[in-house]
Amino acid sequence: MVPTTTVQTAGQTGQTLGVPEIADPAKVAPRDARELSKVFFDQLAVLEEGTPEFQYARNTLIEMNMSLVRFAAGRFRSREPEEMEDIVQVGMIGLIKAIDRFELSREVEFTSFAVPYIVGEIKRFFRDTTWAVHVPRRLQEARVQLARATDELRSRLGRTPTVKELSDLMSLPEDEVREARLAANGYNSSSLDATINNSEDGESVLQDFIGTEDTALELVEDFHTLAPLIAELPERDRQIIHLRFVEELTQAQIGEHLGVSQMHVSRLLSRTLARLREGMLT
Repeated sequence: MVPTTTVQTAGQTGQTLGVPEIADPAKVAPRDARELSKVFFDQLAVLEEGTPEFQYARNTLIEMNMSLVRFAAGRFRSREPEEMEDIVQVGMIGLIKAIDRFELSREVEFTSFAVPYIVGEIKRFFRDTTWAVHVPRRLQEARVQLARATDELRSRLGRTPTVKELSDLMSLPEDEVREARLAANGYNSSSLDATINNSEDGESVLQDFIGTEDTALELVEDFHTLAPLIAELPERDRQIIHLRFVEELTQAQIGEHLGVSQMHVSRLLSRTLARLREGMLT
């Protein structure tokens, strides 16, 4: 759920401001709201931000133009009812941004200025919340561009386009096209318990077909068991183990490093490994 946007009408009356006093701005007809909005925007331009008068004019504008949010949200009426509540709330954020940024000097109708803000806020909401996993926004936008380019080239060529063909059409490097393809996999997800019909085995679940045995996983337990055994070894034996299995020196090189013969290193290493093996098995 998105944060709820609330609008409270200030106690200051419209008469004091030199604008019409409106008992219930939310019930003003859209046609009347267009004309009244010009009056309130004109007043808003000369009021000091943060004053009760400013808040009254701004909140009245918001409530009068809520029909624009309902109009824009209507484009997404196919969504679930609970989603529509979020859509309207997000649209209200777009409306408030439009009111705060609108200037009468633009010589454009407020409705024409506000609707793109409202729709843009709703689309941004979908882009940021409908992905199964989080991916950077540039890749979210590239996914849409990639889908359009793929459909266009598939229709034109009669086959699936290559990365180079997509790269040329999208004016993007081939690496970014590949990255967008990979990111598109994050848009939808499936439950590991999702049922899959298998003609041979009947019904199976998705988790039966993904993942492999991690043979290295068993080493984790071995390392946990081995660590205290190595810690108990004498300093020279620990050093030999380190030189042989961490630095990967030969027995002859270890002998030179310690000033002993290769044969002596071999005996010490065999004795130490036998001790560790015995400790692992007990």
